[in-house]
Amino acid sequence: MSEKGAERTRLQLRNDNKGWKKWGPYLTERQWGTVREDYSKNGDAWNSITHDMARSKAYRWGEEGIGGISDNKQHICFAFAFWNHNDHILKERFFGLTGSESNHGEDVKEIYYYQDSTPTHSYQKMLYKYPQAAFPYSKLVEESKKRSRLEPEYELLDTGIFDNEAYFDISMEYAKADEQDLLIKVTVENHSEIDAPITVLPTVWFRNTWCWGYENYKHKPSLTGIGTSHIEINHQVVGRFKLYAEEADAFLFCENETNFEKLYNSPNLSHYTKDGINDYIVDNKIEAVNPNHIGTKASVKYSQTIPGKGKKVFKLRFTNQTPENAFADFDAIFEQRQIEADEFYASLQKGIEDENLKSIQRQSYAGMLWTKQWYYFNVFEWTKGDPAMPKPDPERKKGRNNAWKHLYAANILSMPDKWEYPWFAAWDLAFHTLPLARLDPDFAKRQLSVILREYYMHPNGQIPAYEWSFSDVNPPVHAWATWKVYEIDKEMNGGVGDTVFLERIFHKLLLNFTWWVNLKDEGGNNIFGGGFLGMDNIGVFDRSADLPTGGHLEQADGTGWMAMYSLNMLRIACEIAIKNPVYQDMASKFFEHYLHIAGAMQAIGGDKLNLWDEDDQFYYDMLHKPNGDAELLKVRSMVGLIPLFAVEVLTPELLEQLPDFKRRVEWVLNNRPDLASLVSSWDNPGSGETRLLAILRGHRMKMIMKRMFDETEFLSDYGIRSLSKYHKEHPYQFNYDGGTVRVDYTPAEATGDMFGGNSNWRGPIWFPMNYLILDSLEKFSSYYGPDYEVEYPTNSGKMMNIKEAAEEVSKRLLALFVPDSNQKIPMYGEYDTFQKNPNFNQNHLFFEYFDGDTGKGLGANHQTGWTGLISEIIRHLYVTKE
Repeated sequence: MSEKGAERTRLQLRNDNKGWKKWGPYLTERQWGTVREDYSKNGDAWNSITHDMARSKAYRWGEEGIGGISDNKQHICFAFAFWNHNDHILKERFFGLTGSESNHGEDVKEIYYYQDSTPTHSYQKMLYKYPQAAFPYSKLVEESKKRSRLEPEYELLDTGIFDNEAYFDISMEYAKADEQDLLIKVTVENHSEIDAPITVLPTVWFRNTWCWGYENYKHKPSLTGIGTSHIEINHQVVGRFKLYAEEADAFLFCENETNFEKLYNSPNLSHYTKDGINDYIVDNKIEAVNPNHIGTKASVKYSQTIPGKGKKVFKLRFTNQTPENAFADFDAIFEQRQIEADEFYASLQKGIEDENLKSIQRQSYAGMLWTKQWYYFNVFEWTKGDPAMPKPDPERKKGRNNAWKHLYAANILSMPDKWEYPWFAAWDLAFHTLPLARLDPDFAKRQLSVILREYYMHPNGQIPAYEWSFSDVNPPVHAWATWKVYEIDKEMNGGVGDTVFLERIFHKLLLNFTWWVNLKDEGGNNIFGGGFLGMDNIGVFDRSADLPTGGHLEQADGTGWMAMYSLNMLRIACEIAIKNPVYQDMASKFFEHYLHIAGAMQAIGGDKLNLWDEDDQFYYDMLHKPNGDAELLKVRSMVGLIPLFAVEVLTPELLEQLPDFKRRVEWVLNNRPDLASLVSSWDNPGSGETRLLAILRGHRMKMIMKRMFDETEFLSDYGIRSLSKYHKEHPYQFNYDGGTVRVDYTPAEATGDMFGGNSNWRGPIWFPMNYLILDSLEKFSSYYGPDYEVEYPTNSGKMMNIKEAAEEVSKRLLALFVPDSNQKIPMYGEYDTFQKNPNFNQNHLFFEYFDGDTGKGLGANHQTGWTGLISEIIRHLYVTKE
């Protein structure tokens, strides 16, 4: 064993989703309602396959399950189903509302937590809280439909189903004995005083690869029951396995094939359809399962009455071995893997004394690791349809994602959230990689590289956004994330950086940067559009649609992002150039790009046209009208803070290693004093003789920070808001020939339906933007040093340096998760169960965004995808730096 521990030793094998990573939590939690499974005429993904249809419909592109695992290509799947003896269906998948059913967009209506995982999934644990009364499916739908956009969402806790502690805690755990030998334990604890029955159904099945008409899928895999001892699993690609079950009541078999008769009133391919086990258990239909104990889907059946306040443990083993006694070493292996997991996290959390902070950080890491998913989507095959299935509507060829027929995804990817967002999102993914780099640098680096490959990236250089519209434009944060992951990896690798990784990414990012320059700079003046840029409804208009006024927008955020992109590429080029001096040419190229973009932000089209407004001392979008007039859209939003992100600090040591680059920089500044004087502090070396490249310098930097740190504007008790609170009393209103549009300060859920209403950028706090602010402040601090002070909060009379101000913002973000002076956890709002009940409040949710006034968690509540950045904030504040 390595001195770094067993888990680090496993990671050093550098096996990419094989070996110890061959099996992992790669199932999604919602395959129904996705674009991939939508074969409707009108592109109505949510109704093409509904939650109610899902138990009877075999999926084409992936599989879902509760607490599930699969191999790295999802050939063999394993997950849990449960029945409380009151529900009308098995609990085989998490329930939630579609976008049209809810008053604030799609939302899962279950309570579950990712509690632990190691990077190789040698140990992992998840908790599900399952009510003993009939699950309130209809009540959740009906009550939600009654509510307007102005009312809060109707949550599972609101139904009262947990009020009398009548629920089960179902803990699902895995421990690997070896690479392809998995021990599985499910513990059911009855929190009621009263005895309660439950049926537990650990289920193994094959992803359906044989029904679609492709010759290479002709060999059907098989499951065969051997008494009640074990199930034999035979798959031509993955191999032979056995699923041993300790003290099983019975094995139940059917096929993972669609019940065409039920769903479409047409003949079934098999008598024993996908919903056979459901019908056998719930409706006592004996004929629904195969009495010969063969099939492609099988469940181990355990039916027990759990005593009041009691618990029951069920044990299984999935293995390619044939042990003499499958459970002889079960407990010992579980204990060893738990010890190794604790050992792994102890080194990461060195210096954190507060056990609650350790728990928050460790569960954020667990969420990051549990939300890995095998993502499969071949757009070409999806568009033309499958040989053995009805042809899709001809309109599909001109419909959604028709320009992305080259896209062929079949990889383990980090998901934002495996129920609400069970598909990769390019800019979300960039933020995921920072915490992942602490856990598994190789996996983080692969995430950044894979979506730049030729089977993801468009031939024109665009990075796909997300499956609802690959052509949407996300902020260009990939280069920033690449540099951050490189730095983290270098720190963890004893100061040795992976410049091969940098160089590989750099070449692909060149294509993407060129796409931005060619297609998103409409006037060719270094001022960029881009559309919504990930921030949904932040603008006056839907910035991804044609403007109702005609004309076009020049965006302060699009332009700020591109200035940041230029500096990120410059810094990467400099690092590579230390080993390969040729890259000094690329560093010079991006230096000039940056200067022209930054200069354009301050003076475009003459003195009267400027994204910086001198009266308000803030950046705004500019609307160019068809008649040639131009007007600033004076909404004080995160859009105007984004130019803060365009900052880079170069050290004398770096410049001395790059003499050609240094000489060219000085030539440009000497020959273009207009640009030098506008955007560069090159001639004013800072702390330690460092050099600053930043759009914001001096007066403008102070003015932006003044607004950002103002508690009546952007600074909340819980971080930086996405819209200034100024607009609470002063809504922005824009009049045009077709009507009037208005932007109000809306600190919680969206009150309008722009982008579906399932997220809101008009006041709430979002972690990714706050993290970028903190990262930028750190760079400014490294240049200006400890003696340069700002007022924080604004108008408080308190002065501190930039680093101290950044730490205060970090503490406000952390305050969302920890009890305040009234012993209330802000993100749990009015829910006393989450606040006071120790069976709930010892676990942590990671909400998509947070109320700008109260800190209440909103949106998806397992969004460790970017709210997991809290782990980096805790580390920055408390972890010992060696």
